[in-house]
Amino acid sequence: MDLGISGKRAFVGASSKGLGLGCARALAEAGVDVILNGRTAETVEQSAADIRADFGVDVTCVATDITTPDGQQAVLDAAQGVDILVTNAGGPPPGFWSDWSRDDFIKALDGNMLTPIALMTALLPSMIDKGWGRVVNITSGSVKAPIPQLGLSNSARAGLTGFVAGTSRQVAPHGVTINNLLPGIHATDRAVGLDGAVSKAQNISMEDAKAARQATIPARRYGTADEFGATCAFLCSQHAGFIVGQNILLDGGAINATL
Repeated sequence: MDLGISGKRAFVGASSKGLGLGCARALAEAGVDVILNGRTAETVEQSAADIRADFGVDVTCVATDITTPDGQQAVLDAAQGVDILVTNAGGPPPGFWSDWSRDDFIKALDGNMLTPIALMTALLPSMIDKGWGRVVNITSGSVKAPIPQLGLSNSARAGLTGFVAGTSRQVAPHGVTINNLLPGIHATDRAVGLDGAVSKAQNISMEDAKAARQATIPARRYGTADEFGATCAFLCSQHAGFIVGQNILLDGGAINATL
């Protein structure tokens, strides 16, 4: 399917690896020039070189911590005028409710709520002026079904979801859509970290921890960054203009819900 977005420009957060890279590659395959972001310059540059070689699009690298004021400014300097914004940042660490201080919550909010909001606030006006734009926020399946040990993530991502619910309806008349993708477990570094925590807590092997988690997923596997990216690219396409303010699960059926 021709997504109709060849020649457009996109910024994809935390896109040097994992789900962000999956989204960047899918957009590049559709002919979109992409701005990659990650904290480690070497990793960002390698991912950029691979995308250039595979798809022949223009790739800009911004190696910075997007959750800091300086990092956000560096990103915005490079991303002004983009047609597509994909927000993404690593999730807060797991833990227990009594372990978290105010500083822990502020850090989680900065990374997974306030940073996406700041990027949208800065970049939506030019999309509105052009009469076309796409925003996809990578959040979490915990928005639909909270995960007890991920209380920091549950809180921050739920806040972002509330912001998008109202904002998406305000910008839709201008040809701009905002939607959220809610990943379950995918085969990324995040899954390795979560499985590692289970392995340590239960004194079992990583293989057993992964097998136990996969057994809770009807698809009986972890998702892939490629299939996640393909869904993101469709939401950014010309064909998705009537999808507004939605929270779309990609979790292999793990969350047992009808709505």
